[in-house]
Amino acid sequence: MSAIAVAALGTAVALAAPAGFAQAAPTDTAPVAARSAGATPATTTQSAKAAAAPAAWAAGTRAYLVITAPGGTSAVSAAVATNGGSVFATYDAIGVIVAHSTSTSFASAMRTVGGVQQVGATRTSDIPADAYNPALPANPAQSTTTLTESNRWDMTQIKAEQAWAVTTGSATVKVGVLDTGVDDQHQDIAPNFNAADSASCAYGKADTRAGAWRDVGTHGTHVAGTIAAAKNGKGVIGVAPGVKISSVRIAEPTSSLFFAENTICGFMWAGDHGFKVTNNSYYTDPWQFNCPDNVDQAAIIEGVRRAQVYAEGKGSLQVAAAGNSDYDLANKTTDSESPNDSTPVTRTLTNACIDIPTELPGVVTVASQASGGAKASYSNFGNGVIDIAAPGGDGATGVYSTLPGGKYGSMSGTSMASPHVTGVAALIASVNPTFTPAQIRDQLGAQATDKACPSDTRCKGTTTKNGFFGEGAADALKAVGGTTPPPGAYFENLTDVTIADNATVESPITVSGVTGNAPATLKVGVDVKHTYIGDLKVDLVAPDGTVYTVHNRTGSGTDNIVQTFTVNASAEVANGVWKLRVNDNASQDTGKIDAWNLTF
Repeated sequence: MSAIAVAALGTAVALAAPAGFAQAAPTDTAPVAARSAGATPATTTQSAKAAAAPAAWAAGTRAYLVITAPGGTSAVSAAVATNGGSVFATYDAIGVIVAHSTSTSFASAMRTVGGVQQVGATRTSDIPADAYNPALPANPAQSTTTLTESNRWDMTQIKAEQAWAVTTGSATVKVGVLDTGVDDQHQDIAPNFNAADSASCAYGKADTRAGAWRDVGTHGTHVAGTIAAAKNGKGVIGVAPGVKISSVRIAEPTSSLFFAENTICGFMWAGDHGFKVTNNSYYTDPWQFNCPDNVDQAAIIEGVRRAQVYAEGKGSLQVAAAGNSDYDLANKTTDSESPNDSTPVTRTLTNACIDIPTELPGVVTVASQASGGAKASYSNFGNGVIDIAAPGGDGATGVYSTLPGGKYGSMSGTSMASPHVTGVAALIASVNPTFTPAQIRDQLGAQATDKACPSDTRCKGTTTKNGFFGEGAADALKAVGGTTPPPGAYFENLTDVTIADNATVESPITVSGVTGNAPATLKVGVDVKHTYIGDLKVDLVAPDGTVYTVHNRTGSGTDNIVQTFTVNASAEVANGVWKLRVNDNASQDTGKIDAWNLTF
């Protein structure tokens, strides 16, 4: 895996990327991933079997899933010890035991035990010693911010600001962030954080100690802010700023990998703790794709599948990132990234091999869009695989959100697209509290804005459903609309207009069907790509020719203007041709109007 591009407080920082992230893409095609945590009563999910529990860590200890019929784990637990293993955790409701053993013959021996359906190793590396006495993640010192809640391109693109006029989300809706953890002390997350339902599921067993849920990286905190950063006048606003966030850390420290037992624990926790939606911006390590003709990977598929079915049966919808390899998930051929916990090998694939959890039945698979709505260059795709698309950023324009320690920064990836859809799902659940996961899933697709394939032969399908965008682009306003009238009409122009040196260009939008004058709070969404915005003057020109300046040669050498401005246009008749006028006042730096919009 490559590096993650993170702009922290305006500074670009290159970080080493954990191997399994479905997350932030630093360059166009870098694949990445992420994971999180959980815990529950022994009666429904997991319990450590004291009689067979490991006494201490030993070199060569590996983890296995031992799969029985649901309710049948106790009948085979004794055989785990007999065959040189120990029971680390048990999920009897789905018939899954997480076992550890140093014996290289453990799996083959257990496959001969009566009542055992499948056995598979979950990794090709040793269990870390930390599994038996986990260290708590650091609780970072917090920085205060003077940043205010400026509108952001990603929220404008999904019409989140307009959706908030209908609902900002209900505090009764719990959203689980299954990831690297979450900084619950962050000024934009603390108001909505739900510690009572947070835990760590690293290593596959819930750790409910206070703070076990905290971030061992930065990824989970960034995801959490996109979903539900508070609407408190500070920093940023999440898609659903009124809902509650719980952190289930499934990433292991040091490696930041998300193994199958961790994901199983997270899904079981989500089901037992009433999470309406979970976000999963990762793939289950160490295999980028798990193939059913491999005994180990077949057990991983079955174990995680059962946990997802359990969670959905308890009312929890899973949303997952599609991945960042620009890979056609509907036409799999090879994988050279796995296993990512030891030495990767190149192997031949068929479509029977799946990326989990994103390709499991019932999971909403999210592709990434750049600002302006095109497929992000790195985003995986696949006709019949992608369900919906959402903003994830690309190139110089990333998604701006929370970082540990009270900080903020930008990341790009399908990991950033997925939480936008999770936030919209949380808004749907807020206005439709009786909706099942299937109904929320259907509403996401039905209310998405159709996106036709571009002139790219890899995109297969129709305007209403295709391999790049699934059922379309997430639309928070339509998703929560119901019978509530929208707060204002929305118009956009996505046609590129080149900005040459020392030139003035215009991009028009024709407004019709709006009664009376424009509002005093007319929203002007601007997406201008330019390598020196200090050269630029940007004006909104009303139909009668009146000029409203929104940017006038500020920002010095900063790249790009991606911002929503508020203009008092109440003196202007709404209907007519509005123009965005951009004047370049110097030489050497050029760019384009990528897109712009008006919200009345």
